Amino acid sequence: MIDINFLRENPDKVRENIRKKFQDKKLPLVDEVLELDVKKRALQQEGDSRRAMRNTLSKQIGMLMKEKKVAEAEEVKRQVKENNDRIAEIEKQFAEVEANLKKDMQAIPNIIADDVPIGKDDSENVQWNTYLEAKVKPFEVPYHVDILERLGGIDLDSARRTSGNGFYYLTGDVARLHSAVLTYARDFMINKGFTYCIPPFMIRSDVVSGVMSFEEMEGMMYKIEGEDLYLIGTSEHSMIGRFMNTVIDEDKLPLTLTSYSPCFRKEKGAHGLEERGIYRIHQFEKQEMIVVCKPEESDYWYEKLWSYTVELFVSMQIPVRTLVCCSGDLADLKYRSLDVEAWSPRQQKYFEVGSCSNLTDAQARRLGIRYKNSATGKNEFAHTLNNTVVAPPRMLIAFLENHLQEDGSVFIPEVLRPYMGGKDSIKPTK
Repeated sequence: MIDINFLRENPDKVRENIRKKFQDKKLPLVDEVLELDVKKRALQQEGDSRRAMRNTLSKQIGMLMKEKKVAEAEEVKRQVKENNDRIAEIEKQFAEVEANLKKDMQAIPNIIADDVPIGKDDSENVQWNTYLEAKVKPFEVPYHVDILERLGGIDLDSARRTSGNGFYYLTGDVARLHSAVLTYARDFMINKGFTYCIPPFMIRSDVVSGVMSFEEMEGMMYKIEGEDLYLIGTSEHSMIGRFMNTVIDEDKLPLTLTSYSPCFRKEKGAHGLEERGIYRIHQFEKQEMIVVCKPEESDYWYEKLWSYTVELFVSMQIPVRTLVCCSGDLADLKYRSLDVEAWSPRQQKYFEVGSCSNLTDAQARRLGIRYKNSATGKNEFAHTLNNTVVAPPRMLIAFLENHLQEDGSVFIPEVLRPYMGGKDSIKPTK
């Protein structure tokens, strides 16, 4: 959510930002917000004036009664009643205007960075860099589910019976590899100085509306029937929500945290073969990183965060590239974002395995996350950032394809062997 003062002073910049994101249907919101803002301030001013009048009139009643001026006191009482009735009406109107203003403000996208490339969707994202050579195997690479089945590592049929499509059982050494990657990623981030956390896996609606837009929520979140609770789509949601309505001591910033959680997503829509299997599923696990910092530090941390993901994948000998997200591919709260994509030898192209985002103060404004500025003595909104360390389902596909050997075995890079009981490969069972 952007600053109302910025919108008052720069309505044309806000409109231009909406156009850059190809959301022209939201342009009328700017004028609606300005109109509601004027109404809100007028109601606030009248309400304050009438509450002051109520205090003055109440004192008059006491004085008139002491002077035995009963008739005059009754007249003032009548004025007090009229004034109180109007105050009640103002408070009702104020609440309605404030709710509508908040709703419109939350629908207006965050101002994007000046250097964000302009484009309608992810097809216009811009490659930034590549890391490790993307190699084509000298043999045919099977579909990832076939690789998993030959390793004796997956049971989709049973999962369909117990849970439906979009779920799976991992077994044996493949399940161990899944856990090994998460544990390695956890230790990798701890060694970078991040504090490890395991957050709640359900959050209330006020946290959901604070961390994402309504459109994102509808497309992702599972609601718990009969409860004001949602299953998290990523641990970022509950990790950022942890600081809701708090004032953080400046000397504690930046907060650098890495979190493990299961993630639950609706993943609506039809998807092609390569996005089935374990690529696009309803339940998975992920290691995440978040930062809460002062505004002047967020650009620095943005660069650090995505570089950690690249470093992690390179350490596992998986080629990756980075893509700068264009304006139309940025969610409403994002100031800038960069995707990390891993190389698929089977498809001979890259696919997304992580995303790094700087949201500036957009989430902090929605959730009331502030810090005490020692220089000004004022409470100011913090900046928040998040980034995927690793999400094993997609990472597992990249891992299997890149480390598949011609005999059907899968090579285990040295960094993961301590987490795999010293194993240097997984052998096929079929």
